[in-house]
Amino acid sequence: MCGRARCTLSAAQAARAFGFPNTTAAAGPGGGAGDAPAVRTLDLDRFRPSYNVSPGAYLPVGTVRAQPAAGGDGGRADDGAEPVIQCMKWGLVPSFTGKTEKPDHFRMFNARSESVKEKASFRRLIPKNRCLVAVEGFYEWKKDGSKKQPYYIHFQDHRPLVFAALYDTWTNSEGEIIHTFTILTTRASTSLKWLHDRMPVILGDNDSVNVWLNDASVKLEEITAPYEGADLVWYPVTPAMGKTSFDGPECIKEVRKGPSEKPISKFFTKKSTAHNQSVKPEKTTSEFAETHASRASKVECDESLENQPEDVNQQKSGEKQTTSSIVKDEPVSLEHQVFGKPQSIKDEDTLTSTDITIGKQDDLGIKRKIKDTEVKAEMENSGWSRSQPTTTKKAKGAKAASDGQPSLLSYFARK
Repeated sequence: MCGRARCTLSAAQAARAFGFPNTTAAAGPGGGAGDAPAVRTLDLDRFRPSYNVSPGAYLPVGTVRAQPAAGGDGGRADDGAEPVIQCMKWGLVPSFTGKTEKPDHFRMFNARSESVKEKASFRRLIPKNRCLVAVEGFYEWKKDGSKKQPYYIHFQDHRPLVFAALYDTWTNSEGEIIHTFTILTTRASTSLKWLHDRMPVILGDNDSVNVWLNDASVKLEEITAPYEGADLVWYPVTPAMGKTSFDGPECIKEVRKGPSEKPISKFFTKKSTAHNQSVKPEKTTSEFAETHASRASKVECDESLENQPEDVNQQKSGEKQTTSSIVKDEPVSLEHQVFGKPQSIKDEDTLTSTDITIGKQDDLGIKRKIKDTEVKAEMENSGWSRSQPTTTKKAKGAKAASDGQPSLLSYFARK
């Protein structure tokens, strides 16, 4: 399709592109050539050169019309028809449109050449309402994900592009006659299929121009074939020209465009990285919990030994080094720890009654079991339920757990 174009051509340049005759005058005061079309021109004062022309704007259009009844300047008296350059509005408004209706120039700014004979809006225009539209280039958008990248398409030697078109006249409620046109489109050429599936019908030489304007006997399919010339080139331009208000030479300035898509390997890398980031904190938390438990157990063990009578500490001094090395290398279980029976007790730590001692030991055993049960429940609630390797300290003359020996957890609880 063709919905945006660049047209800054003068009337003489448009006439030359259409194959119409020009008159060459002497150079003007500014040094420029005094070329002018040697054909009749109409309403050219409505034309506004623009780098970003959209439907609803006026463009110079070339056609062949009958001579005026009173005789005309530059007319061809032999066949009663003459070439004319007239400013027309882009976006066809059929003549049968109601006078009070608001014209929509975006509705029919293009006409598919394959079906142009089937629609009443276009079929009746083919015999006598053919015309030519000259522009320097047109724009087409390429979908790039959620965005669209515009491209400027033109001839490599910068000569004007000539499109095949159809025109019609419409009279509005004020009695004004408005000439409108539509540009014919065809399937995309081999070199432009990557950009879009449609393109305007480009008449690449004077012969094709003359056939379209003057020879209705030629099959339409032959004239509207895609232009396959290698001199049709393109390049990316700024997306800002997507706005109709954006105009000027910046519209056709080439922009550097990076790769539109990232390699598929980058998506897998990013996904893998995100997965590692989500797993790593859990692993770190687990390792931290294990390390923290090992250190806490080691501290409790050291504090328990310090609270034992001095002679017991002396007897255990040789075993402490071995136990410490084991604690450092492996996690320590929170199961009941069994220590050796004290060989002697200082006077200030002895109890006056064996019954009291047994009673307190029983109390300590009950408290120890309660505390151990509470700690185990807290550990299960916290999600740390996997079993830990156990390391039991062995000592000479060790007593069974039923003797009521205080455990590490019971000392920790009392403090």
